[in-house]
Amino acid sequence: MVPVVFPDSTSLWLFGLAALALLAIPGPAVLYIVVQSAQQGRRVGLASVAGVHLGTLVHVAAAAAGLSAVIVASSVAFSVVKYAGAAYLVYLGVRKLLGRDPETPVERKREPLRRAFARGAIVNVLNPKTALFFLAFLPQFLAPDRGGVWSQALVLGCAFVGLGLVTDSLYALAAGTVSGLLRGQRSAVRYGSGVVFIALGATAALAKRT
Repeated sequence: MVPVVFPDSTSLWLFGLAALALLAIPGPAVLYIVVQSAQQGRRVGLASVAGVHLGTLVHVAAAAAGLSAVIVASSVAFSVVKYAGAAYLVYLGVRKLLGRDPETPVERKREPLRRAFARGAIVNVLNPKTALFFLAFLPQFLAPDRGGVWSQALVLGCAFVGLGLVTDSLYALAAGTVSGLLRGQRSAVRYGSGVVFIALGATAALAKRT
C-alpha cells in the first residue's frame, strides 16, 4: 500500500507564506477573472474563480502523479497544450470584439454561471505554465526522506488552491464593484475585454519551457 504522508507543520507554514506572496501578484488568471467580473458582474467573476481553481486542481493532481513532468519534458506535448490554450483565449477575445451590445435592459443578460465556470477551468487547464510553476515551486517544500512525496505534493497543492480561491475572490469582488460604474460604457468594456483576452492568448503562445 502506498504510504500517505503529510508535510510537516514548518513546511506547511513556509509554503503558505510563500504562496500568499505569489498570489498577491496578479497574473494572467487574475487578469482573466478581473475582466470577467468587471464586464459581467461579481457572480460571473466568482464562477470564473471557481473554474480557474478547478483547473489548478487538475494541475496539482497531474504534478503529484508525475504527468506534469512528462508534459514539460516533451516539447510536442507542451506545445500542443500551449497552443490549444492560446487559441481558446484568442477565440474568447474575438467573440467579445464581434459581439453586439444589448440595446435594452431586457437584452442585457449575463453569461450563465456554468459557462463562466467551464471557461475558467478550460483557460487554466490549457495553461502549461501552471504545470511548470508547480513543478518548480512544490519540490522546495517537500521532504523526500519522509516518503509519500506524491501525498505531500497533493496536500500543498490543495492548500495553494484554497489560498488562491480566497485571494482571487477578493479580486473578483473588487472588479465586480467597478462593473456597476461601467454600465454606460459597455462597448468600451467589451472591446477592452476582447483585446485583453487576445493579448493573453498571444502571451500564452509565446510561453517557453524555461
